[in-house]
Amino acid sequence: MNIENILIIGAQGQMGRLFARRSQDAGLTVRGLDRPLTAEAVAQGARGAQMVLLAVPAAAMADVSGMCAEAMGPQQILVDLCSVKTAPLDDMLAAHPGPVVGTHPLFGPNPDPGDVRVAMVPGRDDAAFEAVCAYMRRLGFAPFTTNVDEHDLAMASIQGLNFVTTVSYLATLANRPEFERFITPSFNRRLEAARKMLTEDSELFASLVEINPYTQEAVRNFRSLLNIAAGGDIELLSARANWWWRNGQSGGGV
Repeated sequence: MNIENILIIGAQGQMGRLFARRSQDAGLTVRGLDRPLTAEAVAQGARGAQMVLLAVPAAAMADVSGMCAEAMGPQQILVDLCSVKTAPLDDMLAAHPGPVVGTHPLFGPNPDPGDVRVAMVPGRDDAAFEAVCAYMRRLGFAPFTTNVDEHDLAMASIQGLNFVTTVSYLATLANRPEFERFITPSFNRRLEAARKMLTEDSELFASLVEINPYTQEAVRNFRSLLNIAAGGDIELLSARANWWWRNGQSGGGV
């Protein structure tokens, strides 16, 4: 099965625009819808589409997938782009009796061409899963297969814990103007790295932290290491942290 005709829900969002542009560049027929969604617009947009791609927040997945499923036939593929997989995949499977595939692009709306991996989670229908993987490759992305638990456990730490620890660290230093004249370049780099996450996307990240079933486990693990730091054994933590450069580079050698 080759996917040639798609409908993107959330087409005006950053990821929706990215996938619309890439799909059009790849020669696919693309239709897009955004808020406010109506049953009539969804039914018209889904007509003839082989895949309906949901580029919407995880919190909206149940409502949007339900609306789409009412307009979809049994052979049309329902796909999401959410950064958490447990609840969104369950929502799609409950709403649509046909093919379902979960995906998570591990990049933002302006991806680095050298790192365009997409986590792919099977939902229902193996042929549809392979077709969506082929679609991702056609767009220039690099799909790899995982499962719900492996994905959400990893993202609770890599994405969720990053948000939790960053917001906690900066909240600890807030309302201390007497610190400002001591700010170093490295601290400014950390601020800049956190700026968009906390000033533009904080609601999105907070929602993902709440929805991911492994977040609290990740936070508890981090707290146990903070207890080691509070006990003064920084060398132990430093040695453990150096795991990331075990192959002479960051990123665990990836």
